[in-house]
Amino acid sequence: MARLGERLEARFDAERDQLPLWLPVGLGLGIGAWFALPDGRAWIAFLLAAAAAMLGFLALGASTRWGRALAIFCLAAALGCAHIWWKAERVAAPTLEYARMAEFTAAIDSFQRLPARDSVRLVVRPLDAPNLPPKLRVNIDEEDAVPSLQPGATVRIRAWMMPPPPMAVPGAYDFARHAWFQRIGGTGRALEVELVAPAGGQDWRARIAGWRQSLADHIQSRLSGGEGGIATALATGDQGAISEEDAEAMRRSGLAHLLSVSGLHLTAVVGAVMLLTLKLLALSPTLALRCRLTLVAAAAGAVAGIAYTLLTGAEVPTVRACVAALLILAGVALGRDAFTMRLLAVGALIVLLLWPESLAGPSFQLSFAAIASIVALHEHPRIKALLSRREEGFAQKFGRFLLALILTGLAVEIALAPIALYHFHKAGFYGALANIVAIPLTTFVVMPLEALALLFDLAGLGAPFWWLTGQSLSLLLGLAHAVAETPGAVALLPTMPTGTFALVVAGGLWICLWKTRWRRWGLAPVLLGAIWALSTPAPDIVVTGDGRHLAIRTGEGGFALLRDRAGDYVRDMLSETSGYEGDLAAIQDLPTAACSRDMCAADIVRDGRRWRVLATRSRRFVDFAPLSRACASADIVVSDRTLPRTCIPHWLKADRAFLRHTGGLAITLGDQPRVATVTARAGRHPWSAGE
Repeated sequence: MARLGERLEARFDAERDQLPLWLPVGLGLGIGAWFALPDGRAWIAFLLAAAAAMLGFLALGASTRWGRALAIFCLAAALGCAHIWWKAERVAAPTLEYARMAEFTAAIDSFQRLPARDSVRLVVRPLDAPNLPPKLRVNIDEEDAVPSLQPGATVRIRAWMMPPPPMAVPGAYDFARHAWFQRIGGTGRALEVELVAPAGGQDWRARIAGWRQSLADHIQSRLSGGEGGIATALATGDQGAISEEDAEAMRRSGLAHLLSVSGLHLTAVVGAVMLLTLKLLALSPTLALRCRLTLVAAAAGAVAGIAYTLLTGAEVPTVRACVAALLILAGVALGRDAFTMRLLAVGALIVLLLWPESLAGPSFQLSFAAIASIVALHEHPRIKALLSRREEGFAQKFGRFLLALILTGLAVEIALAPIALYHFHKAGFYGALANIVAIPLTTFVVMPLEALALLFDLAGLGAPFWWLTGQSLSLLLGLAHAVAETPGAVALLPTMPTGTFALVVAGGLWICLWKTRWRRWGLAPVLLGAIWALSTPAPDIVVTGDGRHLAIRTGEGGFALLRDRAGDYVRDMLSETSGYEGDLAAIQDLPTAACSRDMCAADIVRDGRRWRVLATRSRRFVDFAPLSRACASADIVVSDRTLPRTCIPHWLKADRAFLRHTGGLAITLGDQPRVATVTARAGRHPWSAGE
């Protein structure tokens, strides 16, 4: 133990400058554990284990650097778990218990146009319906939206409302979790909307939301189609005008990060404002000689950064980037150098303290992973020496710049791939190459042109700049579609186990945050997690939580749907969670299936065993006797209705009563068949059905 303590002390002393970077990691560990663990007993056990570990490290090495560092890490983990638990309880609000028609008067909190879906989205507060939750999200068809809908207005709504939907199948998007922290207790589609009173006095949040929507409407009036949607996203952070086709192309090509306002966009805005401020003030000899122009420019950049963050909705990546920018500007004003990784850690700490729930979302993870990988790459001594500026010809400088772009793109793609595979079940392969063109195009061409177009619109002279902006955005979209359509552009995996993702994240952090040779140890969990993910088989049967939709893996590796008229959303969700890219066939067209108007039976052969699956697909009554005989010959029965007790399959009966407790299913057949459920993945958190 003494020798182990000496070795740890030597390691931690060599890495003493890196130790503060692990404080937000400890906080994030506690928050992540709360999301991953199933219920209150497990959360209490984690808190006790963290407290015991903290006391143990203090007892073993209170006078050593490693003992204090590990104790602080355990304390941060306990505080993170307690903080998110407290936050989840503090934001608790009533939710709808069942779907129903509702008519109520409400005040509009937020208004968002979704041109790509021909609809409008409102978040409202009911004023005369005490039996409704305090906040609801309502979608309205564009043609039914009355004029003067904006934050602060009062409307009369008749809508079909339902509880916030949980994840439909294991690994799908969990809107119920997002809605819980937004205090949204129901969602639905409006059938009738009537304006009762226009917006009157508004608080600053409503005013900013109104300005953001007015700016979005103005941009979309100047640019149409995909170009207008991306221009709106760059200026306001609103991606609702981007069509699903363009959004999918940006994801597949590795360019989706350009649509989310983050460090790249904020840096461009702050840098441009600082440069303009310096150049304009330097025109005055008096100011140039008597004032610290860098201090004034830094202040102007800070104001511009804060304004841009608020205007774009203050999403997590933008807040993180704004915090980092303000710290850098403070360092510039004080004449000190900035420690980039420490700035990133401070930004992460602030975001986790204010919005701990953001840790579970892809936005936080993608944003911080990308920046951490870039900083770790460029802080490596060999990379720093390779890419540092030196006296050389233009060709060598351009080649070094190009090499820096390629290495940065590769580092970002490697860092983001596991996050994209975990959340979206797909990741792009050619993003590094596409970003070599897309990042300079967006930073140095698209955004300056759009800013000039908006500026000259004040005098009615912005048309030429809008034309140039549209052409540059057409080039960006063309690049995205060309890369997305390249064979092998995307890797797909079925739903990744949470443990796999945790191993890869832990290994990645170990590699990025340490500087000495023991950072290489992080490769072990990364490789182990990658092997685990690649060896995870695709499910043989996927069932949605309502029992209406079922997909079966065919012998050729494809999937077939029970209801061939299922919408695009259901098809995409079942394809992505199954790790399959291609058209979904219909079960009734399989050679091993037999279907009627009311039921389908299909045979699946796995590991030499034949499994018969029976599923209902209509609401019509089926006689008990033939239903019971069909159930008796089946191994698995799936239905969106409650089946009679006389329906007894050989292995699994997943009817409405069963799915009410389990949620959606992912079934893997074989010698040891397994059933993964939404309830097991979501646990008994406040927003889950099991609570």
